[in-house]
Formats: sequence, C-alpha cells, structure tokens
Amino acid sequence: MIICLDIGNTNIKYAVYDGQELAISFRIATEVNKTSDEYGGQLINMLRTNGVDPESIKGGIIASVVPQLDYTLDRMCRTYLNIKPMMLAPGLKTGMNMKVDDAKEVGADRVVNNVSAIQKYGAPLIIIDFGTATTFNAIDEKGQFIGGSIAPGIKGSLTSLVNGTAKLPRVEIERPEHIIGKNTVTNMQSGIFYGFAGLVEYIVKGMKREMKCEGVKVVATGGFSDTIASELKCIDIVDKLLTLDGLKYLYYLNEKEMR
Repeated sequence: MIICLDIGNTNIKYAVYDGQELAISFRIATEVNKTSDEYGGQLINMLRTNGVDPESIKGGIIASVVPQLDYTLDRMCRTYLNIKPMMLAPGLKTGMNMKVDDAKEVGADRVVNNVSAIQKYGAPLIIIDFGTATTFNAIDEKGQFIGGSIAPGIKGSLTSLVNGTAKLPRVEIERPEHIIGKNTVTNMQSGIFYGFAGLVEYIVKGMKREMKCEGVKVVATGGFSDTIASELKCIDIVDKLLTLDGLKYLYYLNEKEMR
C-alpha cells in the first residue's frame, strides 16, 4: 500500500491505495502549529479506525502548498510509517510540459491536477479546482499546460463578506431556489452561489475561445465542485479524487528512480 498527502491551505487530504485501488480517503484541518507527533497520532488513529494496518504502507508521496508543513509531514511519515515520502518538487518526473512564464510559480496541486486529468480524460482540458482559491488550468490539445486563472475561493469569499460586515450572518453555501432572495440568508446564498456560477461560466467560455481547439472537456474538483456543477452545463465531469489519484500516478511513475 502507498499513502498520498495533499497539503492544502484549508485541509490536508489523505488517500491510501492498495495497488491501483483506493482503500480509504479522509481529510483533516490544516494547522501549521501542530507537531509531527500530533499529526502522526491522528493519522495512526484514522488508519486503524478504517481497518488499515500502518505497517502495510510501504511508500508515500506529498504535494504541498503550505511550505511550513513540508518538514512536519515528511517527519511524520518517517517516524510513524517508517517510509521516506516523495515530495512533489522540481526534479520529480511528471511528464507535464509547462508553457508558462515560470513553471516554478505553479502550485503543486495544480501540477498534480493537470497530470491526473490528462491521464484520466485526455486533452484538451480545462480543470477547475474549487479549493481555498478557485483555480482554472488550461491544457491544450498537445497535453501542455498553457496557463490559467486564479479567483478567490467560495468559502473564503463568504468569510470575507461576513467578517467585513456588522450584521450579516454566517450561512451554509448551497443553491437557493431563486436568484431573488426574500431574506438575508437567501440573499447571501444567491450572491455567493450564482455569483460563482457566473464567474465559472464566463472564465470557461473565455478560455475555450482563446484555446482555439475543439472538444475541450471541463473537469471540476475540490470541495464545492459538485455544488457549483449542479448549476452549470459547462462542467462535463466532477472528480473529487482528481488530486489524490494524480499523486498515486506520480508515485508509480517515479518509484523505480527513487529506490
């Protein structure tokens, strides 16, 4: 078995694969002040609760957009799983051709999503990740990453709205029945939900126009992907495991060279 860790700004996503098959997946909150021992104890408990023997895990890979946690989670894997995890960083083979100004600026999660989506769905593609930020990646017909767009995340936008006003309450992010809300809660839900739906639709339309290629598939992932996709015809596929499946692919791609 192998373990894949996707360290994001809001959550750390874990997946354990038995060969190519997903055994378990779960997520915990990202906390930069937590120690490797605290993360390790939490991980061991989650593995055993889900019927996975920690000693059965023989390898691992980490993608991170939180540099403060890179050493912590690496140490956790070494101490509690007795493995030396791969770290998605320059030098790790991805097979991805990056046609952007500076490939080093591209977040690890975006690289993994690109690789995963190409392997699973082919090219050309637009990949949307509804995470802490909302990212759009454009993959041309040759399978090259040609750039994208970054917008605020849905949850962060709602938090900013609530924190920046004196009387607006914290609400659930869900699709209201009508765009014209009849109370404060449905007004806020309408603005967030339909506002982001409009943002996604406009950016996807513009990207397809600039890509100038036929048959572009749009793949959505991330926490709110299914919520927003329910309103949009421009999203073809929702894949909540896109990033973790990509890490699994990259682990096996690099396994022999890392021995």
